[in-house]
Amino acid sequence: MTTPFSDPDTPATHPFSNLSPECVLDALDSVGLRADGRLLALNSYENRVYQVGMEDEAPVVAKFYRPERWSDAAILEEHAFVEELTEREIPVVPALTLGGRTLHSFGGFSFAVFPRRGGRAPELDDPAVLEWTGRFIGRIHAVGALKSYSERPALTIDTFGREPRDYLLANNFIPPELLAAWTSVVDQALDGVRHCYARAGDLAGAQLRLHGDCHVGNVLWTPDGPHFVDFDDSRTGPAIQDLWMLLSGERRDMVRQMSDILAGYEDFADFDERQLNLIEALRTLRLIHYSAWLARRWNDPAFPVAFPWFNTQRYWQDRILELREQIALMDEPALW
Repeated sequence: MTTPFSDPDTPATHPFSNLSPECVLDALDSVGLRADGRLLALNSYENRVYQVGMEDEAPVVAKFYRPERWSDAAILEEHAFVEELTEREIPVVPALTLGGRTLHSFGGFSFAVFPRRGGRAPELDDPAVLEWTGRFIGRIHAVGALKSYSERPALTIDTFGREPRDYLLANNFIPPELLAAWTSVVDQALDGVRHCYARAGDLAGAQLRLHGDCHVGNVLWTPDGPHFVDFDDSRTGPAIQDLWMLLSGERRDMVRQMSDILAGYEDFADFDERQLNLIEALRTLRLIHYSAWLARRWNDPAFPVAFPWFNTQRYWQDRILELREQIALMDEPALW
């Protein structure tokens, strides 16, 4: 197997290696929060996120952003969007305003503090839950359509397909014996994505600010219904991006689930059914982007531990088979 490109941020020198528990507690102290010493690392790989106990107050969640991923302006744009949603009583979790700001800096890190919110995974086999969830996503999108992002990128064939493919090739992540097969299947898959977009037609007017990563892990259920967390991947894109990741099972199951979601969604936002042509295209782009995401983060010491199967011969063989399946699925009629 080839040796991946050597990034200067080796595990020993990666910026997050400087984020010690003392640094986390000192960062909170710098914005006037007095921690009681309890610190629990939460499940996050892109950033570093901690639940922190407070003296005589409820715990908070401190999020330290991955250096050089987003500019501070892009992070603040996300914060502003979530605050817009909060003002309209949409159940999201905004960053706390401390000292007049939501974004802070300490020890070379940008960080934000959030109230802790509990909840469980939604029961997406329940039509009422799907409709309820769709209703709130519709409200999020109604607000998302009111303004445009200027600092955060869009979800496009280039940003989620061509650029990730080029990164993996340029940095020698694909084993030589699989290079021709992988390159061929990715190019065929991207052609399939383009055909799906062509079938959908001109959707320029359907682009809006999204949650961006609206999978079941980012929807927490409480007795009062769902609330939505982690807008870190928020970007511009088609509405269907925030809907398709809630689907699962066989085609007939997904048809029913989408019907239930849209029953709630369309109470608050219009949905252009042509976007249904993009479901498998967006799934394909996510698969390509995910491989490149792992590759770009491979010198973060947390990643080889959490994803030991990445960049093995078997991994790339499975990705080739997976994309071949996607090529076939993209040739099928739209879900509806």
